Amino acid sequence: MSATQAALPPKHRLADEAGGRPADRRRGSTLLRHLAVVLAVGLLLVAVSYAVEPFRNFQLATVAAYLCATAGLTVLTGLNGQLSLGHGALMATGAYTVALCQNEFLDRGMTGGWLLPLSLGAAILSTVAVGAVVGVAAARLRGPYLAGVTLAVAVVVPALAVTFDGVFNGEQGLSVPVEPPPLALGPYFPYERWQLWLTGAATLLALLLLANLIRSRYGRTFRAVRDDEVAARLAGIHVARTQVLAFVVSAATAGLGGALLAVLAQSVSPGAFSLTLSLFLLMAVVIGGLGRLTGALWGAVLLVALPDLTHSATELLTLSPAAAQRLAGNLPLAIFGVTLIVVMIAAPGGVQGLLSRLGRAVLARWRARRS
Repeated sequence: MSATQAALPPKHRLADEAGGRPADRRRGSTLLRHLAVVLAVGLLLVAVSYAVEPFRNFQLATVAAYLCATAGLTVLTGLNGQLSLGHGALMATGAYTVALCQNEFLDRGMTGGWLLPLSLGAAILSTVAVGAVVGVAAARLRGPYLAGVTLAVAVVVPALAVTFDGVFNGEQGLSVPVEPPPLALGPYFPYERWQLWLTGAATLLALLLLANLIRSRYGRTFRAVRDDEVAARLAGIHVARTQVLAFVVSAATAGLGGALLAVLAQSVSPGAFSLTLSLFLLMAVVIGGLGRLTGALWGAVLLVALPDLTHSATELLTLSPAAAQRLAGNLPLAIFGVTLIVVMIAAPGGVQGLLSRLGRAVLARWRARRS
């Protein structure tokens, strides 16, 4: 036995002799478990894409795009305790970046399957830069002042697209040219299925990184700062640096979500990323369950299902065209608000918290019957 091994406590000494420390093995097992879950979900998405019609594939792809934004906001608000009302603007940053990159590639006559991943990477980098600037300012603020700064970002960024219309084409926005599916998939391969595969792969990769980040020491520092900044500072955690890091991570995923939405719609305009979208994102993660990536999934599903619910509710009422138009514009926010109130009263932990409690209750009853 070496001197280094002899200096270790018995538990760590045995782990070191076995070929690794317990923490290293736990990290390895967590990564393998997350990889297995991502692979299983990816295979399930491929199977579902063949089983449903093209429009449902497009809806699932839209859910995946929104899931990037809601997952990042869950990390920022649920795990780090920072309130953001400007994630719609961060999504707009990623969307406009991917549009500018794709149009530049088209103007230069460049083609190839690697162009879209390169544009998505540029969208993430640009949003990270914006998120770092906002995060540095946000780390110095608390409460309503922090909400005010992010609210200003949500208003200013879409307005820049209108002001600099020579670059961003004003209210009309920009087109996002995207190449068709690879010829290897066949000449009649549905484009909506290819969209689901693209967005699903990008979203699963982002969720894999976020899940491992949450289970790492960075995730623990996020939660420590959220619970008690003074105690975290006394424990040696750099609070401001941790808050900036959380904002940057959340901004990166929001930029990816906005870029994927632009790719799906093949266009981007300021109206698609208004202040209302930022409010919807925040309410969606609260309804789904703050602090849980599965809660972010429920929030993304609600964001996609809301337009259908609004359309169905409007059709049930006999209204004039003008009244129906006003109702269609205000009804989504009203539905979200009522849902938020009901969920906060009936299930403070959100939809995922309610499902977790029901699962534990069913498991406890099954164990009681078995014993």
